[in-house]
Amino acid sequence: MTPPVTAAPVTGHPQPITKRLCMTVLIMEAVVIGLAIPVAIQIDHLAPGSALTAGGVAVGAAVILAGLTRRLLTAALVGGSLLQAFVIVSGITVPVMYFLGGIFAALWIIGIFLGRYVDRPAGP
Repeated sequence: MTPPVTAAPVTGHPQPITKRLCMTVLIMEAVVIGLAIPVAIQIDHLAPGSALTAGGVAVGAAVILAGLTRRLLTAALVGGSLLQAFVIVSGITVPVMYFLGGIFAALWIIGIFLGRYVDRPAGP
């Protein structure tokens, strides 16, 4: 008979939920923005150079901000909020981005508030 398997002890401090939620939203948003670039070129007939530049900057910003959440959460929250506004405004040229930007803005706000609710210390 083999002994029961036990989980290895967690070393270090676990990452706060707020950081994980915001990082996840930003990474998923980077994927969606990247997938919207060909849509902007083919369906909305944008110039490939401008679509790749604007989309690439937005994808790069989302990835950088996701990495920034580990060390500078406040700066990442401000930058991420600005990115949400940029994605919604990009709906001017690619109308589906109004919808997708709204979804990610809602996820961003939910991630911040839910994360802070879970991360706060339990009181008496």
